[in-house]
Order: sequence, then structure tokens, then C-alpha cells
Amino acid sequence: MIHKTAIINEKSKIAKNVEIGPYTVIGPKVEIQEGTKIQSHVSISGYTKIGKNNKIYPFASIGNDPQDLKYKGENTQLLIGNGNTIREYTTINTGTAGGGGLTKIGDNSLLMIGVHIAHDCVIGNNVVIANSAAIAGHAVIGDQVIIGGNCGVQQFTRIGKMAMIGGMTGVSRDVIPYGVSLGNRNYLDGINIIGLRRKKVSNQDIICLSDAYKEIFKTESLSDNLSKLNGNFKNNSFVQEIIEFINKDKKRPICTPFSK
Repeated sequence: MIHKTAIINEKSKIAKNVEIGPYTVIGPKVEIQEGTKIQSHVSISGYTKIGKNNKIYPFASIGNDPQDLKYKGENTQLLIGNGNTIREYTTINTGTAGGGGLTKIGDNSLLMIGVHIAHDCVIGNNVVIANSAAIAGHAVIGDQVIIGGNCGVQQFTRIGKMAMIGGMTGVSRDVIPYGVSLGNRNYLDGINIIGLRRKKVSNQDIICLSDAYKEIFKTESLSDNLSKLNGNFKNNSFVQEIIEFINKDKKRPICTPFSK
């Protein structure tokens, strides 16, 4: 059902069972797949592709130009997956030529009221970003991450799988998978044990991960600490994810308990 007051460009590609509410405006380069429900007063523009069964609430702005002074109107893209909930006043920008040309949102995530996703960000699956959090350009957010309200995530920052960021945290350092990070300028505050238990991770793996955390962050010299990890830790898949995350090429320093 498309409301009679909606303005839909004839060049857009809208599946037959998409719902579009009053006064929504959809541009010519937009593609929306079946089952997606768009409420009133939504703006969807740019080279934007939206998957199946998403729900977009009033006054969201999806696919508009990046907030980057280097952007000169290049044909960059926004790709949104399936089953996402995008609440009121959320803004999601397309990519930039210098950043790879693509902003990407995965599946089954919740972006609460007033969230901003900037150009060239990659947001994983089953992510929750709470009210008024702002994710700056080129950030990479892993699967099952939770970001609290009013957080600011600096450009090029990585947040690993199932990490949890406390409300009003300024994230200027990369957060390891399964980590908990807090603070005006973020520091590491342990492992997300509650999240792991909710995902039914075994107690054995949680204990191993917690013990490995203590060894990895025993001192400020992460390279030395990693070199001394025993085989039991290195053979654990959860610990291995953290090791690979730390060793990967990065533009931001790793957040540690010593970052306070």
C-alpha cells in the first residue's frame, strides 16, 4: 500500500508489497525489496538499496549525501539488509569515493531515535545502537554489538563482535570483541559476560576468555603479553578472535584498561 500523498519517483524500484506512508519522498535511484514498511515523512534518496522486511519510522533520512567536504556528488551507495528497525530521526548517509563508496548496514539491527550513521561505515548484524548515538565515517561495528545512548564513535574506529559500549562514551580507541568499554574517552572495563551468557556461550569458554583477558592486558605492552599466551588460550576460538582483532591493521589504538 502506497499512500496517495507519498512522492515516489517513477524510476525507483519498489516491490509490490512494500508499504509507504503519507508524505514520504523516494528518489529515482532507490530500490526497496518486499515486506519493508515505511511510515510517514521519510526521505529516501541517493543510490540506496533497502532489503526485505525492514521498518522505517517517521522523519528518518536515508541515503542522503555524506557530511564530508571532499564529497563532490559521486555515485556512491548505501546498502541496508533485511529485518532492520530504523527509528525516528535516524540519518544514514551514502559512502564517499575516498572511503570505498559504500555505507553498509547488515541484518536485524535496531537503530533507535536520532542515531546517525555516517559515510563508509560498516554495521554488522543484530546490532543495537541506542538513542542519539553518532557513528562517524569509516567506523566498523561488528555483529551483536550494543552501543549505549548519546555515544560518539570516532571515525575509523573498530568495535569488535558482541562488545558493549556504555552510554555517553566517547569511543576514540578500537574495542576488542566481547569487551565492555566506558568513559568520556573510552577505556576497557572487562569482558561482556552478561552478553555471552545471554548467547548461551558455555561457562568453560567464558572462563577461558576471562582468564585470557587478564593475561592479554596484564601490562601495557600488548605485543609482549600476546607472545606469552599459552596454547590453551590460543586454541580457544573466542580468544583467537581477540588476538586477530588486535593484530589486524588499524588506524586507531586498541582500547585497554590503561586507557583511563
